[in-house]
Amino acid sequence: MLKDRIYYQDNYKQSFSARIIGNGTDPEGRPYVVLNNTAFYPTGGGQPHDTGTIEGIRVIDVEEMDGEIRHFLEEELHSKEEVVGEIDWERRFDHMQQHAGQHILTAAFVRLFGFQTVSFHLGKGLVSIDLDAEEVTAEQLAAAEKLANDIILENRPIETKWVTEDELSEYSLRKQLAVTGEIKLVIIPDFDYNGCGGTHPSSTGQIGLLKILSTEKQKRKVRVHFACGGRVLQQLHRKHEELSTASKLLSAPEEGVSVAIERLVASHHSLEKALESAKEELLSFEMKKLLDNKNGNIVKASFSNRTVQELQKLARMIVTEDDSAIALLVAENEERLQFVAARGASAETSMKLVSASAIPLLGGKGGGNDAFVQGGGERAMTAEELLNVMENTIGN
Repeated sequence: MLKDRIYYQDNYKQSFSARIIGNGTDPEGRPYVVLNNTAFYPTGGGQPHDTGTIEGIRVIDVEEMDGEIRHFLEEELHSKEEVVGEIDWERRFDHMQQHAGQHILTAAFVRLFGFQTVSFHLGKGLVSIDLDAEEVTAEQLAAAEKLANDIILENRPIETKWVTEDELSEYSLRKQLAVTGEIKLVIIPDFDYNGCGGTHPSSTGQIGLLKILSTEKQKRKVRVHFACGGRVLQQLHRKHEELSTASKLLSAPEEGVSVAIERLVASHHSLEKALESAKEELLSFEMKKLLDNKNGNIVKASFSNRTVQELQKLARMIVTEDDSAIALLVAENEERLQFVAARGASAETSMKLVSASAIPLLGGKGGGNDAFVQGGGERAMTAEELLNVMENTIGN
């Protein structure tokens, strides 16, 4: 029976003896053993499996398959009937804290706002629940977090009880249960009644603390990331290190980091504007120099490591300054050639002719209209050779 399993009989059992009643190897070549009873919790209900050792051999996974619990081992355990299992208690207790914290936070959202939890994930760093709500405000998050921590601080008992389907009507369950047969209820008196097959501490105080860390939209749901117990300290330590590093880099006290960052961002925006203005001046100077050296009405030039956006801007400046000009510009960027061709308002040649002659030579693609085209492809020739092709097209 489920309730006879050691991990249900005693969540705090760290060492146990058992008999091997089966063994095998899965399709991936992982050896496993089956015991007559076990304190190792198998993956299920959103809670990851336990780890530890059996006869000193590391248990790397625990899964319930075909009605039996398989303990996957790092290496094969040679024939031995009686074995001793040791649970990785730090991992188990962490899972107990996180899982119980999830019950409390979920119940807090239901009690305060009627937001149901539709899924739960216990990860290595954070825990998350998906709330059946399209939006959750900062005030609602703060209220749910406060209620959850109040329940934790009150150190209420966390009880478990095995019931039948017929007995469920005696309890005000937070949500309907899909399981049948043996049903395990986890009860925090006068606060939460819920069916759950996971492991939990015996009182809320052992959770220590719960902290909501972030939220994100998940389709029409809101995912809430949080941490409990020792993970809160881990998060605090990590964030303190980040804050301390930022404080040193900014030469500002920790409590003044946000102000220093605001100043830095403002300075960055000012520099960006100044840089953009300087680029515009340089392009204007470059445009005038190119126009001074035009051949008839054609202005052509090749560049290295210039963006197509810069070519576009320069070409538009040229034909705006001289409406009779035709600008042919090519840039070599790594293994690609990119080109831009533009005509002034009084020029008549269609730039589509230029594009049609250049693109097949590059094996690339492009687009535009009679007045302005752009394109690019493989560097199958030099920039100067491509310019000559483009110019000859206009000449023809």
